[in-house]
Amino acid sequence: MPDFKGRCHCGQTKWTVQIDKPGHIFCHCDACKILSGGEFSQNALIPKSKLHATKGDFKCYDYLGDSGHPVHCYYCANCTSHAYHHQTVMGPDTVLVRTSLLEGSKDFPVALEVYGKNRLTWQPELAETFETVPPS
Repeated sequence: MPDFKGRCHCGQTKWTVQIDKPGHIFCHCDACKILSGGEFSQNALIPKSKLHATKGDFKCYDYLGDSGHPVHCYYCANCTSHAYHHQTVMGPDTVLVRTSLLEGSKDFPVALEVYGKNRLTWQPELAETFETVPPS
């Protein structure tokens, strides 16, 4: 399982993750658009045990996701780059790491798209797309 190094914009927080099959999950939900300031976020779903902070500490805040369950957002206290999110609806051991903050991620393929119903009209579909999330 490959290791990837992540860092925030200012460099005060760093981490490593292990991802079985490197690839981006593009999320087109409105929350991700607001958080990223862009048209989607880039993520990978991993076990929480595969993410390790190597420098600095993450701050956290919560919001309610579309499921009605809390989403815990972990970010650098200085520059506010979001490293990962824990959507509690997925259980206690699964997190979404922001792949765009990982070294080498520019070479990751697009593996999946979620919240396709909120994709901007001018964006092409790049991978298998779900209107919201894949069925469990």
